[in-house]
Amino acid sequence: MRKKTFFSILAILILLVVFTYENLLNEEEKAKIVTHGTKVKNTTNSYFLPTSTTGQIIHHNNYSLSYSELHEQAEWVAYELKKTHLSNTNFKRPYFEIDKAVKTDAAHWRNYKNSGYDKGHLCPAADRRFSKEAHDETFLTSNISPQNHAFNSGIWNRLEQKVRYWAQKYNGVYVVTGGVLKGNMKTIGNENVSVPNQFYKVLIDANTANPKMIAFLLPHKDSNKPLYEFVVPVDTIENLTGIDFFPALNDTIENTLEASKSYKGWSF
Repeated sequence: MRKKTFFSILAILILLVVFTYENLLNEEEKAKIVTHGTKVKNTTNSYFLPTSTTGQIIHHNNYSLSYSELHEQAEWVAYELKKTHLSNTNFKRPYFEIDKAVKTDAAHWRNYKNSGYDKGHLCPAADRRFSKEAHDETFLTSNISPQNHAFNSGIWNRLEQKVRYWAQKYNGVYVVTGGVLKGNMKTIGNENVSVPNQFYKVLIDANTANPKMIAFLLPHKDSNKPLYEFVVPVDTIENLTGIDFFPALNDTIENTLEASKSYKGWSF
């Protein structure tokens, strides 16, 4: 065998070994991140977490989520919004990143490019302004859903602002939010990210001896109607999504609160 041919083959073999080794390291690193994501964090208020219909719950430092690979987004994002979390600090908006803690791989942000839809936050960046790390953590693709711009900047934004108002007024609330991933939905991008026809928010204020709940179900379009017109029983959203909200609550309390659509006790 000629020396030139020998060294060429040797170079190819070395490249193959290096490539294989790097892939193994990447897979090991990915597995570590995924495993870390399955662990409840010190900042997670796990008592109020809903059930998952997908079996893929990820805990980040400042919110948890249940990821639906079928729809390439979270079926819910859950987090505690304390009064002490509220801040007017403005951090530089980072680029969106793929959530590496999603075992089945989260959707790429490029799915949204030229789609006509916003990257609509589920846990808003404005709810996590108490630190740069918490703020930037909301810019993961597992925390977004395709939203019409008028909806995202309109009634959805109004509801997010109202949630922060209640967190201030009631010394904190627990929030579960997402799109209703059911029915005939449009999709966007190469990964077929579903565009929900409805979005929901479910809140509980458990800071007193008499906890209260409120739930909103919004059609995916902007509206000038008052927010209280979109209040529904939590049971309605459970029936739509198959998700059990606040399953750790005493059954009598849970059943009573979730059957009611009264917004008495919530200041509008």
